[in-house]
Amino acid sequence: MSKISYAVKIDSQVVNRMKNFCQEHGIKQGFFVEKALREQVAREELLEDQFDLKNLRHEEDNAIDFAQYLKRRPA
Repeated sequence: MSKISYAVKIDSQVVNRMKNFCQEHGIKQGFFVEKALREQVAREELLEDQFDLKNLRHEEDNAIDFAQYLKRRPA
């Protein structure tokens, strides 16, 4: 996986807390930030999926079997 630099403006108190935490725990800041971003994106995607499931549940009775869907699909 290639790495790139990505600059954003972040509140100085948040940056200082993160730097102190990383230093106290022997964690590289880049690793910490990347992990935090991955986890937050995953949480946000899960929330979107849950929202879709809740809002589309009423259409479940209209759903067809996946095998039927594939048969109807144009080649």
